[in-house]
Formats: sequence, C-alpha cells, structure tokens
Amino acid sequence: MSFYGTIDSIKWFTVWDLILSTLNLLVLIWYAVPIQKYYRWLDFVPSIAVLGAVISIVEGDTSDLSLLIYTWTFLLFICTIKKVFKPSRCILVPKYRVWRIVICTVGVIPLIAALMLAGQLRYNPDSELSNMSYSQAFVEMNERLSMEYPFGDWKKINWEALRSKFEPIFQKAEQNQDKALYYQTLKEYVSSIPDGHVGLKENKSELKAEIGGGFGITAIRLDDGTILVNKVIRDSPAEQKGIKVGAEIVTWDGRDAKEAYNNSGFIVTSLATEQAKMHHQGLLMTRAPIGKEVQVAFINLNETKTQKVTLQAYDDNFLTLQRDNAGQDIIEGQLLSSGYGYLKINSFQKELFSTSPEEILTSKLQAYLDHQMKGLIIDVRDNRGGEDQLVADIARHFVQEEHFYEITSYYNRYTHKFELNHNETRTLTPTEPSFNGKIAILINSQTVSSGEGIPLALKGLPNVTIIGFTPTNGSFGLYTAPITIQLPEGYVVQVPDGRSLNRNHEIQVDSDFSGKGGVTPDIQIPLTRETFKAKYMDGIDVELEYAIQSLQ
Repeated sequence: MSFYGTIDSIKWFTVWDLILSTLNLLVLIWYAVPIQKYYRWLDFVPSIAVLGAVISIVEGDTSDLSLLIYTWTFLLFICTIKKVFKPSRCILVPKYRVWRIVICTVGVIPLIAALMLAGQLRYNPDSELSNMSYSQAFVEMNERLSMEYPFGDWKKINWEALRSKFEPIFQKAEQNQDKALYYQTLKEYVSSIPDGHVGLKENKSELKAEIGGGFGITAIRLDDGTILVNKVIRDSPAEQKGIKVGAEIVTWDGRDAKEAYNNSGFIVTSLATEQAKMHHQGLLMTRAPIGKEVQVAFINLNETKTQKVTLQAYDDNFLTLQRDNAGQDIIEGQLLSSGYGYLKINSFQKELFSTSPEEILTSKLQAYLDHQMKGLIIDVRDNRGGEDQLVADIARHFVQEEHFYEITSYYNRYTHKFELNHNETRTLTPTEPSFNGKIAILINSQTVSSGEGIPLALKGLPNVTIIGFTPTNGSFGLYTAPITIQLPEGYVVQVPDGRSLNRNHEIQVDSDFSGKGGVTPDIQIPLTRETFKAKYMDGIDVELEYAIQSLQ
C-alpha cells in the first residue's frame, strides 16, 4: 500500500460513502479545531449522517466498505447525540481540548482503513433479474457483462453476436413455458464465455437429473487422441462387464469415442482452455441420467478383441466427479529419501484449515534446510486457489531479490471503465527462511486461480523448473466481489470482477481469444501409453519422478 494508492482509492467510494465520510470529517474537525463561534446546526450533522446511512442500506448497499463507514457514522452519532438535546455553547478549557483533538484524530482511523481497503471491499451490487421474463433477464445480463466482465476484450467476446444467437431461443422458451429449453440455453450461453471462474449455480436435483448417474469409470485422452479408461470403481457396472483401467474405448453410446469425448459439454462452470476442457470431458462423457443405458465398445490392455457391452447408469452420488482427499492441512510434505524436500500445497484458502499456513511453511522449510536438502519440489497440482496475498507470502521465501507479482484492476461503476487498484499491488520481498537452490514445481490442468500463482511468481527464475502434463487452468481472474446475477427459476450466474496484471499492466495467465492461457511447463510430459500405464496402472507419480530427475 502507498500514500498515493490510499488517496486514489476514493474512486471506489459510492456517492453515499463520499457524503457520509464528508459529514463525519466535518463533525470531527468541528470538535477538534478550537473554533470560538458556536453553530447550533452542526449538532444535527451526525443525525443527518445516520439518516443517510439508513437510506444507503435501504437502497441495497451492504458492502463491507459501506458497512465500515456506516459503523463509523453510528459511533460518531452515539458520541455526540447528547448535543442534540443539551446543546453546550461554552468553550472547553485547554486541557480538555487537547484530549478532544487527540480523540478526533483517532476518529479518522476508520476513514483511513476504508480508503486502504476500498478496492477489495467496494460495492458491486447483485443484478436482481428473477422477476423478469427469460429473454428480458438474458438481455440485461448480457448487457451488464458486456461492460463489466474483466476479459471481454481480451477474449474478443462478441456480445452482440451472443445476443443475436440466444435471445430468440430464450423468447421461444418463455413463449412455450419450456423450462428445460431455458436451462439448456442458459448453460450454453455461460459456456460461451471461456473462463473457469464463470459459473452457473443450479439446484442439485437438476444436476442429478442430468448427470446424476455414473457407470463406474472415467476416461482420459492421450496426446494422439486415443481415449483410455483411467479409473474403474470397484463393483460398478463397468467393472462387472469386464472394463479395466487401460482399456481403449472405441465407441460410446453409438458414437466414435473421440467424438463422444470432444462433445461431452460442461458441468456448472465454463472452461477456459483446451487443457481444462480435456479434463472435464473425460469426467462428463461417462455421466448420464440415472438409469440410462449406453452401448460401449472397448479393447482391454494387452488384448486384441473388441468387446461390446451395455452399461446402465446408477446413482453413485457423483463419485467420479469428486476430488481425491486434498489432505488435512493447507501445506503438507516431507524430506524424501533422495534428499529432496517435498511440499504439497493443497489450497490457498486459509479459512479451510486450522493451522497458519505461514507457520507450517516456515517450520517445514527450516527443517529441510537444517537437513541440507539437495533441492525442493513444490506440488500445486489440483490446487483450486484462494487468497493471492497468501500466494505472495509463500512465494517470497523462494526469491533472492524483490520481484513484482501483480497489480489488480476493477471496473469502476462511475467512470465506466477498468481502473488500477494501486493499493493491491503485490511485490515479493525476500524473507527468511529462504531457499535459493534448485526448485521443481508440479502443475496440472486443475491448478486453478490463485493456485496458478506460485508457478507464475517463480517461472523464469534460473533455479526453477515447472513440470506437468499440461499448463495450468488459465483462470486467474479476481473473485473479490464477484458479479452476481439472480435469474428466473432460481438460477444464479457468477462472474469474476477483476484482473491480475503484470508490471506492464497487461493481463496475465487468463486464457485469451485463442484459448491459450495458464502457466506453461518448462518440461511438458507427454501423455502416451507408456506414461499412462506408469501413472494410472503402476501407481507411479510420473510428475514427481520427472521433478527428481530435473533436480539431479
């Protein structure tokens, strides 16, 4: 944070925030400055400010920034209310006036705090469109996103083309009262915005009706396009019909396996990059409504005969969509027998874990240093993100000189353009304990959002090598005060509200119009039959093996 950034943050205040802050400052100055003349009307200023706060609340502004200003306003009102009923025209003696000056000076602290945090805590109202028709709500949503979605220009989204495409379908859905068509069209619209942070919240019952059934398998696409089974659930229909891990799927539900894989849709969030799509397609191809039957042709590993079976989807409580247990702590690890340190960072969401992540990191890193580790492996595979500041706090243990990380940008509702939030500039400043030896960072397509921060922050350093089968997810937008749109039938669309920019104020990591994005690995492991067998059949951590080799 800086003095300029704090002053500049006044641009994030609403009109009511500005009015209340001005009135509060007027009251504090009146009580602090030794003015000899008494003005009765000043005794009513705190009451007027409280009335303004009430009006602002009624208008819907309950943002954290405004709540801080409301609290400040209410406290000043409480401290001065007796003046309304018992005005005092006498001037205090000097010794009391000194204390009053001190107290009034302290009273400015809430305003300073509000300015320092205004960008993150700013008012970003929900769009309440649930009482509109399907098409009206869509048009309003599309209009707002065309102005406020942080990456519209970056991804070259043609909002007018989207309106022309989808508005007639929404109109048809409302004319026919076709909720199913409305829902499917809404999903298709959301998926047309390629961003892993763009999501459609829906009822679990509807999700269950659509993809609540599993067959007991998931699939993955090799680099050559072959579709292989990478997981088989014990006692599932797939296992009972003889499908094994490593089986090549030839056809699925009457379609060529590659075609079925590539057209399996999305769940409730959009997909930013090819690597993100590839992961989700393997999960969704093998989902269906409960009870649905599909015809599957497959060839098990080391066999030549194509087998054809019929599988029926069963209620598995979304088992194949669930992530493996991430661990009990935000950071786990050990010193490997090879002499290399290993740190697994499961998340950057502090509130999910009981122990301070900084304490865990410091403790483990110091222990590794005490044992003279030969190199360090940082594993952020499947890290779904969290707090950017925590990323910066961790990354600074691995830099030897000051290193720029990011500056943020948000849409300003009053200037109608994106503006820098200077008080959210993050720079990595070296700290102890530190490590300047060889570092390998493990990533995958499910390294998302702030999870992509560690590889971003350290990429390009001469001692750092990034390793993975794919780049990271490519969804690095800010979710500080997300754009939330309430739609008919209870659906909610949420969209990121800010950009992460590099030192040149250019968007970083988020996928562009071509679908390219994420942090790319320095060593990209090929997904071949050999590496597939090692990872999914032999239980070898292929990425970890590559990391150890790179450190030697």
